[in-house]
Amino acid sequence: MMAHAHDHHEPTGLALVAAAEAALVKAGEQWTPMRASVFDALRGFAKPASAYDIADAVSTAQGRRVAANSVYRILDLFVAANLARRVESRNAYVANSHPECLHDCIFLVCDRCGQTVHLDDDRLTSGVRDAAAATGFSPERPVIEVRGTCEDCG
Repeated sequence: MMAHAHDHHEPTGLALVAAAEAALVKAGEQWTPMRASVFDALRGFAKPASAYDIADAVSTAQGRRVAANSVYRILDLFVAANLARRVESRNAYVANSHPECLHDCIFLVCDRCGQTVHLDDDRLTSGVRDAAAATGFSPERPVIEVRGTCEDCG
């Protein structure tokens, strides 16, 4: 079902943290303790998390209050550097399991349980880009979200 031009190496655990740090540094940014804490919290969620969810998790882990505004700025940086993906319809974020690869997003979002699956299908997203370009539109980064019911809730 997934089609992409190459195989992904999808690191997990500390290897994912190392890949995220490397991607951020490559983007010309620093991997600060606060950014590390936000990434740790983000990757700890099984479902897309809001900035408020992440701020609460970081606050608990650090034993001090962390403002959601600070987390939003870091999440914006993470999205720009391909460390995280934004699920637009949920105003929530997921950690990118392969930050070294840049793909357009396809999300399958369950309306019942909130489970969100990320797919990479370069054929499909290239078609979307081509269709947009044919109208004279310059797509920056398409995000496709399919809302429905997951197998577990079906």
